[in-house]
Amino acid sequence: MEETKPALLIVEDDPDIADMLTAYFRVQGYEVLTVKWGEDCIRVCQNSLPGLVILDIRLPDIDGFEVARRLRSNRKTANIPIIFCTEKRERSDRLRGLELKADDYITKPFDIVELRLRVHNMLARSLNQPLQNSITGLPTGALVDEALQITLARPDTIFSVFTIKNLKKFRDVYGFVAADDLLRAVTLILDDIVQDKSSGGRFLGHLQPDYFLIICDASGSFSLKERIQKKLDPSFQFFYSAEHRETGLFAQDSLAVSFADVLPPLEGFEDLKSLKDRLNALCR
Repeated sequence: MEETKPALLIVEDDPDIADMLTAYFRVQGYEVLTVKWGEDCIRVCQNSLPGLVILDIRLPDIDGFEVARRLRSNRKTANIPIIFCTEKRERSDRLRGLELKADDYITKPFDIVELRLRVHNMLARSLNQPLQNSITGLPTGALVDEALQITLARPDTIFSVFTIKNLKKFRDVYGFVAADDLLRAVTLILDDIVQDKSSGGRFLGHLQPDYFLIICDASGSFSLKERIQKKLDPSFQFFYSAEHRETGLFAQDSLAVSFADVLPPLEGFEDLKSLKDRLNALCR
């Protein structure tokens, strides 16, 4: 039996183009849903994740750039593949799309066969879960599952979910490129502290894109988190612009270290799924 293909969400306000794409991709075996409003796209993605979004930039309510920004800033929808499909050809539009982490960009009028191949290739890549986070290079996916499975049997293990408070505001103010640079810098500091050669058996990876997972023994957990906080909290000031430091834009919601732990004993987690469910519940 042929494997069911992922669902496509087409966001297009031109009914002729929307009908043509819907008919074409349904013939190719895809489940297809079409909307013409940006807000509808966001609502659909939050309710039921599509395999891929073909997103027009010029929409009746909010533009495709804003749709992509909101999808990427939401934990649930951050990794949905997006193809911008638009009449806009300016270099600045392409750069803006790349900054918003669009996976591809095709301009109208387009070759429908080329679009089909782009959709096929992108879905093939997205279905093969990466083993490293594309921004930080840290383990994710199956590598994290493997580390969790190994440590489930250890009675004195602490699982710390680490994130940066108010990262969303920072990303809204400075953009995705600056936020990615911040995450890379944080990763270098975390890796240096967590992977200290004097302490073996520790693990650093990504539970979700903005959430790190640190696995260590209970005896060293407090000092480890204390070192991370002392190193990172003062460093965050350097990522603000001089103007914003002077005006105090982030005074009430500054970047800061945040930890949430799953503590031993681990008898309540009989398998990997129950532990992951608990850890993912801390990502909020």
